[in-house]
Amino acid sequence: MKVALVTGATGFVGGHVARDLMAHGWAVRALVRPQSVGSPRLPPGCEEVVGDIVDASAVNAACRGADAVFHVAARYSLARHAAEAVEAQNVVGTANVLAGARAAGAPMVHTSSVATIGIPADGTLGTEATPLPRAQVIGGYKRSKVASERLALAAAAAGQHVVVVNPTAPVGPGDHTPTPTGRVITGFLAGRMPAFVDTGLNLVDVRDVAVGHRLALTHGVPGRRYILGNENLTLQEILTMLASIAGRRPPRLRLPHAVAIGVSALDELVEGTLMRREPSAPLDGALMARKRMFVDPARAVRELGVPRSPVRGALSDAVAWFGAHG
Repeated sequence: MKVALVTGATGFVGGHVARDLMAHGWAVRALVRPQSVGSPRLPPGCEEVVGDIVDASAVNAACRGADAVFHVAARYSLARHAAEAVEAQNVVGTANVLAGARAAGAPMVHTSSVATIGIPADGTLGTEATPLPRAQVIGGYKRSKVASERLALAAAAAGQHVVVVNPTAPVGPGDHTPTPTGRVITGFLAGRMPAFVDTGLNLVDVRDVAVGHRLALTHGVPGRRYILGNENLTLQEILTMLASIAGRRPPRLRLPHAVAIGVSALDELVEGTLMRREPSAPLDGALMARKRMFVDPARAVRELGVPRSPVRGALSDAVAWFGAHG
């Protein structure tokens, strides 16, 4: 049986990647931080290997003997006070995993983000070939994903077998943290979203993202990027769909971006700077929301055969999962 090392297997996307691999005959070795040993979030059947992605020796040991490496782990935070730590952890972690996979002679799939995809100013869809202007690189998390992806692509250019996948906004069951999109769902279900801003996201079923990782390993071209996404929806459309699923009324009030940015700036000051915790409405998130993140996932569908399951079904499963888990 082939062995796959998966970093971030206790996370939302990483957990689904691990489950999909095991369902297709792989043995999964999960690199787990000491504080996450025995976590119920780790899919049953994974072999736990204790270590942190910033510890090069632990990563090398975990990669040894693996037939493939999936680097899904990343620290996510839009809080400005955490930006430096986020950049350091994500970039150093990626460098370590690349080195570990190279030493083990194992092909690697690097999980990047739609955040590294440029969005054209003319309103057309972003693709893997769209340049990312410096002005669109907002916040430490986004900078860390851009820098990490560059390391992965540089390694591939130097001859290492590295394929990059760029998930959009995944939705579905198992979003423990939850992710930013999951917070939209939970916020709506809790009645905390009386208004919306004019923005948009590309949503995708998290299980399709997991399949996309596996297909990137077997069908992806090293050094190539693949957007793992599905439907481009405005925030209003997403909330209307959630309202239909949950039997609620969708919000009708559209908030101007200037107002949303002002509220976020205050929240960043109070929760982020003064209380040193993740802001409920981070300023960098409000700044990024000024642009609709609409992209075209055609390459992954065409070259990898990634499925495009209906987003409404994934949202329904997410609503049911959040309801069952409080």
